[in-house]
Amino acid sequence: MTKMIKVSIKNLYKIFGPAPQTALEFAKQGVEKNELMEKHGHVMGLKDINVDMKDGDITVIMGLSGSGKSTLIRHFNRLIEPTDGQILIDGVDVMTLSDDDLRKMRQTDMSMVFQKFALLPHKTVLENAGTALRIRGISANEADVEAIKWLDRVGLSGFENHYPSQLSGGMQQRVGIARALTSNAAVMLMDEAFSALDPLIRTDMQDLLLELQKELHKTIIFISHDLDEALKLADHLVILKDGEVIQQGEPQAILLNPADPYIENFVSDINRARVLRVRSVMHPLAEPSIKTVGQVDYNDTLESVISHSDGDTNKVYQVMKDEQAIGTICMKDLVRALVPRTPSDEGTQAA
Repeated sequence: MTKMIKVSIKNLYKIFGPAPQTALEFAKQGVEKNELMEKHGHVMGLKDINVDMKDGDITVIMGLSGSGKSTLIRHFNRLIEPTDGQILIDGVDVMTLSDDDLRKMRQTDMSMVFQKFALLPHKTVLENAGTALRIRGISANEADVEAIKWLDRVGLSGFENHYPSQLSGGMQQRVGIARALTSNAAVMLMDEAFSALDPLIRTDMQDLLLELQKELHKTIIFISHDLDEALKLADHLVILKDGEVIQQGEPQAILLNPADPYIENFVSDINRARVLRVRSVMHPLAEPSIKTVGQVDYNDTLESVISHSDGDTNKVYQVMKDEQAIGTICMKDLVRALVPRTPSDEGTQAA
């Protein structure tokens, strides 16, 4: 079944400066970020952003510092107002909402998990987790019941009466996730939510998010500067540079087919064996009788297939999905996939 578009960004611009509408015209004429600053004294925050986000997917927006990713996420709930463009949620333009409707949207339709946790220090873990429901006017008892459920799901059962200062960083972030889930909002905004955590705790939090997402199917917009994290989490990956979308799409496809030298450099140091999946390298099942030496899952990493093969590049495996054979993967093709392909390589092959 085809997923519906939940969130759609159309022709979004953000110009910072004293006369943004004047500078906007220069931006639309093709003036780049540096020139807009040097000649016109304005900062190009975002330039002509167009992204569709499907219902129930995790869309990761990533880029280096100054790329515009944090500016972009703050447009969804209008913490930052755009200079031009639209953000549609279920077909409704967020930019046209009245103050009352915007407040309602923030309270019921959208939750946010922050990098620095943003917990209320004078409130208990239980009170923090139930904040959104209490703000809506739901009774404390009802809010507590829902909050306890989600605190248990994120591994914090027994800590309800603790205060944030009594928790580790990873535990505080779990409270932030429980708070977002307790609100039962359809859209979750996560702004560098795990970047303040130690590497091992960060990995645990990524795994927790993916585990919960299998059941909940929230529409999650996740900001990150870490490509490994983005490739692990994203159903749809958007890469920004200087406020512009350089490439977007399914993460495996971006890794295998970088659009330009900037993306090539971005993905060049990735451990491809650990990130690429069998489904991205396999051949569709065309010859049922082809000789195979075993089975692998379509979502296995290439690293796991290599461990099965004992280094034998002549082996071919049958690829399975939901207990059905859907293709084959040859170790020679797998090894070729470990060598980064570039646009220039494709041009050479086409010639």
